[in-house]
Amino acid sequence: MKKSQWKWLLVSISFSIVVLAAVLYVTFDESTLEYLAQVTPVFLLLAVLSHLFALVFWALRIQKMAGSLGYRVRFRHCVNLVFANMLVAAVTPSQAGGEPVRIHELYRADVKLGDATAIVIMERVIDGIVLGASGAFAMFFLGSYWSSLASGVGIVMYGAWIFVTVLVLVFAYSVRNPDHLKRILKRVSGWIGRRWQMRRLEHFLAVIDREVDNFHNSLTRFVSHGKIGLVWGVVFTALFWFSEFIIASLLLIGLGQPPYFLESFVVQLVIAMVMMIPLTPGGSGIAELSATSLYGLFVNSSIIGVFVLLWRLILYYSNIFLGMLPGLSIVRREIVVRSTKSR
Repeated sequence: MKKSQWKWLLVSISFSIVVLAAVLYVTFDESTLEYLAQVTPVFLLLAVLSHLFALVFWALRIQKMAGSLGYRVRFRHCVNLVFANMLVAAVTPSQAGGEPVRIHELYRADVKLGDATAIVIMERVIDGIVLGASGAFAMFFLGSYWSSLASGVGIVMYGAWIFVTVLVLVFAYSVRNPDHLKRILKRVSGWIGRRWQMRRLEHFLAVIDREVDNFHNSLTRFVSHGKIGLVWGVVFTALFWFSEFIIASLLLIGLGQPPYFLESFVVQLVIAMVMMIPLTPGGSGIAELSATSLYGLFVNSSIIGVFVLLWRLILYYSNIFLGMLPGLSIVRREIVVRSTKSR
């Protein structure tokens, strides 16, 4: 990583540690020690394994989607790029910042740059579709469980679901009308530029024009050549999010608490949507505060701090650890490639 990225990694970790320390300080009491004495390590291990399975499902999603476009990318290479992606995501705003790494590594696996971009773009589109559909399921089929949570959760959930739904509708509209989408985005950008005196507005409009074309070309590639890749993408995306969402319930069981499967599903869905909004590097601080606030509605306050700490150790800090070696190996390889070309 670049020097600036190391700086943001330290900022992200520091922010997360400060928030976690504050949560532990507020929630730790004598009852916390009693709960810790009843910890079941097996379920904590299962939570870790669930996260590893989620990353494997992500790697399989990339491999299958690339395969549907006619490329044979080794599973090991897909796992390596997913791990490296997680490290970069920890230093960029939100947790959806590792796309350039995935595109670059697919390109290194002899996937054409346009197709690599298409795969990564469609990954995010499928994420939005699966999360949006899950949100609709939670709202329409789990209605009785909303009454057990505070009204604030419902507001956040509806807001997050509307946000994702709008993105999916924009996607559907742009499939048939890419030029109309360009005009709408340019008008919005122009209004923002005039109102806030945005610098380099022309460059920004050019970026919009290019990205809409990339988006449309990505869908065209999959619709014409890789339909089966979209099917596999949905399957492995659903498995990925299920594996990530179940971690919280496994941790609760390990800490001697009820699993709260349905409530936890709703809360994890809200957090996943919020984490996609670029607010802080790696979503640090935002994730801890969101989990503390939402799980605090039904989890014993004496154990909530320990729960959030373990949850972030698995879903954030382990990603940094897992991504270090693959990230460094990629940097080393790039240095060798560039030095060879310069000769």
